[in-house]
Amino acid sequence: MKSDNNTLFKTYYALLLALLLFLLQPSGGSWMWLHNVRWLFVLLVSFIIAQLITPLAIQAAWYFKILDYPNERKIHLSPIPRMGGIAVVIAILLSTLRNFQFSSELTGLVIGSSIIYLIGFVDDMHPLPATPRLIGQIFACIIVVKSGVVATFIPPGLPLSETIEAAITVFWLLGIANAVNFLDGVDGLATGLVSICAMLFFFIAWPAQSHLSFLTIAVLGACLGFLPYNLRPAKTFMGDAGATFLGFLVAGLAVMGSWAYENPIVAFSTPLLILGIPIFDMIYTTVSRVRNGSVRSFKQWLEFTGKDHFHHRLMKLGFSQTGTVIFIWSLNLCLGLGALVIRDTGTKGSVLLLLQAVIIFLIIVVLMLTGRETYPGDIK
Repeated sequence: MKSDNNTLFKTYYALLLALLLFLLQPSGGSWMWLHNVRWLFVLLVSFIIAQLITPLAIQAAWYFKILDYPNERKIHLSPIPRMGGIAVVIAILLSTLRNFQFSSELTGLVIGSSIIYLIGFVDDMHPLPATPRLIGQIFACIIVVKSGVVATFIPPGLPLSETIEAAITVFWLLGIANAVNFLDGVDGLATGLVSICAMLFFFIAWPAQSHLSFLTIAVLGACLGFLPYNLRPAKTFMGDAGATFLGFLVAGLAVMGSWAYENPIVAFSTPLLILGIPIFDMIYTTVSRVRNGSVRSFKQWLEFTGKDHFHHRLMKLGFSQTGTVIFIWSLNLCLGLGALVIRDTGTKGSVLLLLQAVIIFLIIVVLMLTGRETYPGDIK
């Protein structure tokens, strides 16, 4: 039986490799380009590369002992390879390069994200102190901002408007990158979450914003190719490198996109709805840690780790790991679907959808606080 499975897997990977070689040749994918489905070419290339490289990354992680060992703040019980993020990164970079659709903003975002990955990879190998890690991440943010990826919502003419927008962009990029990394605590959660976000951004961007849409579909394909290896029971993790890379990338996509013309409320609401889950988790855990005295400085906030994130709290309330992942994915999709319609509803619809999102999260907070009172020794 095991021999049959091995033969099946070898056949599957051989077919994937043959299809990839066909797509990567000079005329590969021309049919898709002629029929205006070039996005499908990017999706397939990214998916196949992630599927092919992930098993190699797993073997390399075991060989070099790049493993995520269980401890009191982890929920897995045995060492798991943590080099899977490299497959996602290579898949996104190669599919984007092969597509030959570039802009200065896209180039800057890809370079900045790659720097974020390298910092995370070093940190996965040999844990870095918070300060040099933060300095490296800020440097990556500056590259992205200099390339033109800047949140522009302050009315022109105000004093220091460009400086303020650049500072807000840096804060946004760092916040979302680390928020996605914090959510990478249950098998498949962060990978699936980023897949949903990328899919939603693609639906809004295509076809008007071609550079942005091709990058979003590359992210989607890479995540979908990696996800089967990352679902429970996970054969590999992305590591902090892969999670911060994806978080930084989707944060940059949110800033790059022109989500509405001449309607700043709609443009502002779109990324907030799509990325509502990591934003909520970041805010809730920060408030909780400050209130409980767990962190008393920014440095402590950067270095603090614990089982107090959204997914941890759901599991402490009785959700299984799989149930937790499905619940958060579903919530993310529900919030994100609102972002697909607010262009048609305008300012009033945007405000109502944001209000709806706030009410949903308030209900979740009440449920978690109720659970904390019921199980006072389990949730802090």
